[in-house]
Amino acid sequence: MARTGTSRRRTRGPRALPGARERAAAVVDRLRAAYPAAECALHHRNPWELLVATILSAQCTDERVNLTTPQLFRRWPTPAALAGAVLEEVEEVVRPTGFFHMKALAITTMSQDVLLEHGGEIPRTMEELVALRGVGRKTANVVLGVAYGIPGLPVDTHVTRLSRRLRLARPGDAESIEAELCALVPAAEWTDLGLRLILHGRRICDARRPLCQRCVLADVCPSAGMAVRPPKGRRRAA
Repeated sequence: MARTGTSRRRTRGPRALPGARERAAAVVDRLRAAYPAAECALHHRNPWELLVATILSAQCTDERVNLTTPQLFRRWPTPAALAGAVLEEVEEVVRPTGFFHMKALAITTMSQDVLLEHGGEIPRTMEELVALRGVGRKTANVVLGVAYGIPGLPVDTHVTRLSRRLRLARPGDAESIEAELCALVPAAEWTDLGLRLILHGRRICDARRPLCQRCVLADVCPSAGMAVRPPKGRRRAA
């Protein structure tokens, strides 16, 4: 049976937005110059610690996670130790990171899966990582890229926001944004680009008050100089 046009388009991946490839190339080059050391801000000594820290970083600052994990890893220094921990005790330790009931359950069940399914070793493939309880694609991409040097582009709230403002990807879920971004740049750039977009989102391209006048991407960003609405409580006074 002959292939239809629809099936051919699907196999080629998402079609890039107008000008997205040129903007992506500029973004890669300029963010590399602005942030030469593309490093993960989460403190860790091995892939398992990075996996735990990344799970805890959901809706929490990396600084708060870094203040919490030293005590966590002192008490439970291995996947086997955390897999057998009393859940309520883990909850008390990770409480400062927020959503502590859910996060404590996620890191303990993930450690149980690592112990039972992988002999205590963190797997090196996306398929195996996302099969672990509590692990999604964003977390898996962090571990693959940072711990193992395997190309992966983590999409968090910062990457989502910047990809929209820079018109690199269409609005959508994290997986569709990841697919569009990965189609724009070589695989060798995926991990560093993701980390640099996160850094730029934190330091310059803030959700409420983007510092466009200080942004190295301002002249290629379709959203540069965008008006940001004031908080609701201030609108009437303004």
